[in-house]
Amino acid sequence: MSAPAITPVFVRLKLSLLRNGLRQSGGRKAAYITSAVFALLFAALQLIGLIALRGHAHAESVVVLALAVLGLGWAVMPLFFPSGDETLDPTRLVMLPLRPRPLVGALLTASLVGIGPLFTLCLLVGSVVAVARGGAAFAVGAVAVVLALLVCVALARAVAVANVRLLTSRKGRDLAVLSGLVIAIGAQIVNFGAQRLGASGLGELDPAAEVLQWVPPASAIGAVHAVSEGSYGPAAAQLALTAGALVALLAFWSRHLTRLMTSPDGSTLPGAESAAKERSSTGLARLLPAGRTGTVMERSLRYVWRDPKTKAAWVTSLAIGLIVPVFNAWQGTGSVYFACFAAGMLGIQMYNQFGQDTSAFWMVAMTISSPRDAYVELRARAYALLLITLPYATLVTVLTTAMLGDWRRLPEALGLSFALLGAMLATGAWTSARFPYSIPQEGYKNVAPGQVGLAWISIFGGMMAAALLCAPVIALTIWLNVSADGDDWTWLLLPAGTVYGAVLTAAGLKLAAPRTARRLPEILAAVSKG
Repeated sequence: MSAPAITPVFVRLKLSLLRNGLRQSGGRKAAYITSAVFALLFAALQLIGLIALRGHAHAESVVVLALAVLGLGWAVMPLFFPSGDETLDPTRLVMLPLRPRPLVGALLTASLVGIGPLFTLCLLVGSVVAVARGGAAFAVGAVAVVLALLVCVALARAVAVANVRLLTSRKGRDLAVLSGLVIAIGAQIVNFGAQRLGASGLGELDPAAEVLQWVPPASAIGAVHAVSEGSYGPAAAQLALTAGALVALLAFWSRHLTRLMTSPDGSTLPGAESAAKERSSTGLARLLPAGRTGTVMERSLRYVWRDPKTKAAWVTSLAIGLIVPVFNAWQGTGSVYFACFAAGMLGIQMYNQFGQDTSAFWMVAMTISSPRDAYVELRARAYALLLITLPYATLVTVLTTAMLGDWRRLPEALGLSFALLGAMLATGAWTSARFPYSIPQEGYKNVAPGQVGLAWISIFGGMMAAALLCAPVIALTIWLNVSADGDDWTWLLLPAGTVYGAVLTAAGLKLAAPRTARRLPEILAAVSKG
């Protein structure tokens, strides 16, 4: 007796998961319907735009690059949105009597149900219409659409099954938190590329398209264009390349699925060994000062590396602090002073220092019994921040100066950056004690309900105070640049800004320490709220 087909079962399972997920709450249903409407509307506009592109000299370059980006999106989607599709986790099926090979076909078919595949199908159809000319090209286009769609879905599945242990671990949750950063950076890159294309025309895409037309799934559309041009040999090679990529992805997926379903979860086996290794690893501690200062610095740096919310905040600040000055310099519209953006973005990390500890702050509070203890705690946290911020701000300033070729203004730009950083460390230490708030550990919210006002006062009020504290250095910079012989003395802004920033930091820590020691119960209650 032959085994029943499991593909219809998995399709019904996928539909049931979608339907039951929408029944959980009205908010989830509204969010799903809204996102579906916007996605389908965008897909329809893409389809119309691609059809309108038909006959354009550079239509092939546009659609090839679009499909290459689409394939990249399918590859990274499981890494950044592991909870977006519950069927991406095949470990849920390990205890069922299923063979990996039929399971691959069933999961591949079920994966075609959803908004993502429909959006991809619209883009593929529009791409074929944009480049196909003649009956043969449209016939090849029908095959190309199917192959390209299957390649995209199989790519997502292969990446998911190869990284399933990562996606269900803490590091996978880190990637999900950082997905917003990737989207933000990608938007900046797309914006920059659109500006370049607006100035130079679509011909700028041709060199990249010449390469990417041989990379699946874009090679499928390359085959359609080749048939339209009468180049049947290259078209056959591009179609074969796409089909070969699909076969390779299915084989890769099947092999990893077999390994996953027949081998134990190795992530928990060497737990004791990993823990012992972690306890004996003191490489970081050896580089830090002895005593409480080194301990607090190590704890702060470990938060940056391990805590998803803290890591996301740091990586976002590092990325945006580099993108803004460098992209503006690249476009020739920037200024050396834009490099201060790096110091400003990283200085924000000093705000709400105790909120980053969440409820674990009670262990820190137990060690603070005097203003001196509070001062050492705050100073060590500032040292940990400076360990990253000082070299980073210097690097961004030097890079921006080099791109603009304005080396004469390097000392004053560095002086302003260091003064701004010192002012933000000072105000950040004070607002951490005066306006602490909780950061929820779960979800994407960075402020607990009811504390949004505290967060605004802490961050934006502190930033305004930091700008006022930097006024003397800003005024000195302006005066030296407008005076007749001031250019000979602008180099003094580097030591002046450095010393001024250090003085501000020391003063801010001194003022914040007594308040921190007095308000420990209030701080603990505020940061534990979430």
